[in-house]
Amino acid sequence: MSSNHGYRANKWEHLMGRNHWEGLLDPLDINLRKIIIHYGEMAQATYDTFIREKYSKYSGTSRYSKKNFFAKLGLELGRPYKYRVTKFIYATSGVEVPDAFMFKSLSEEPWLKNTNFMGYVAVAEDESVRLLGRRDIVVAWRGSVKFLEWINDFQFLQVSASDIFGCQGENEDDVPEVHQGWYSIYTSDNLLSRFDKTSARDQVLQEVTRLVEHYKNEEMSITVTGHSLGAALATLNAVDMVTKKVNVPNNIPNAKPCLVTAIVFASPRVGDRKFKNTVSKIVNLRVLRVRNAHDIVPNYPLIDYSDVGDELMIDSRKSPYLKNPGAVSCTHNMEVYMHGVAGLVQGIKGFEFKLMVERDIALLNKYRENLKDEYFVPVGWWVQKFMGMVQQSDGSWLLMDRELDEDDEFN
Repeated sequence: MSSNHGYRANKWEHLMGRNHWEGLLDPLDINLRKIIIHYGEMAQATYDTFIREKYSKYSGTSRYSKKNFFAKLGLELGRPYKYRVTKFIYATSGVEVPDAFMFKSLSEEPWLKNTNFMGYVAVAEDESVRLLGRRDIVVAWRGSVKFLEWINDFQFLQVSASDIFGCQGENEDDVPEVHQGWYSIYTSDNLLSRFDKTSARDQVLQEVTRLVEHYKNEEMSITVTGHSLGAALATLNAVDMVTKKVNVPNNIPNAKPCLVTAIVFASPRVGDRKFKNTVSKIVNLRVLRVRNAHDIVPNYPLIDYSDVGDELMIDSRKSPYLKNPGAVSCTHNMEVYMHGVAGLVQGIKGFEFKLMVERDIALLNKYRENLKDEYFVPVGWWVQKFMGMVQQSDGSWLLMDRELDEDDEFN
């Protein structure tokens, strides 16, 4: 959803990593730069729609409905590609929650607070298929916001990934292992949820399977994206879809598998060396990790974990626009990541910075004070008017901070 026009149809597989981005990363190809930002914006949308207000009865859900999702998030005007959301993803933290912290009853609150909106599945609209060169299915995952998700982040013991790789009968020592906390978020279900009672994993696999079948007579791609925790979930999800052959249409002899590409930002390490080695051998899977040079999150966990896929290194500290470019809150920020991709120049002396893609610098101050004062952009300007308080006909004010439509889950 970048504001810049993209690539020719006959190039799309190369740009999506079919050849591991050979010749495209150094120097960074202008069309690949735009593509990375395009999917980065779809990952950022998972944050921008998330209701964090603890007093809202819709806290932990998407502020905007599927119908108007991208329009409300400012991702339609000036964008050449149009997508529509087909499914919201709800994930459950597997952390045990003491009774004292649970809501009194489901009649008082619409969900348990360990189940929250975690992302969405979207598909390219008909008018964008020609521009993209194929029917693109996107899965976007949110990073850590809720307290229980942070607890999951620090559950760094490893667990078997046999369910994903389908190798239950093999030597246990040969089975890849992954981060316990992120695997828990990906696979835990919640039978008390008023949303999907199944795991985030099952929700995505079922919806992508449906879309692949629906568009099985077209050329397709599956793209998975996310930031931080969302990047870890996106990596697990991309691997899962290929190993489960969700990317292969049914009932078509010799059907060509879809290329599954994970474009992830600030990704921590997801699994052990066996995980890395196994992932590297998967034919129709590509992973591109965008990493800010001084972001500490991609170094986590420090021991017994390995990076997967190909890496694009940026260095946002070179940007002349940023106020505190070396601060942890800045180097890990998703908008800063996209700013870094927009301005990355690999020079003779290392990284240099020049905005190669016109991306509004005002976006850097959405939530935090990232821009220098001289640019006169308010800090934390991405807020709903009046914090969602809407005046009623009798003059009173009521918190109404979630958009509902005819197919809303609450109807």
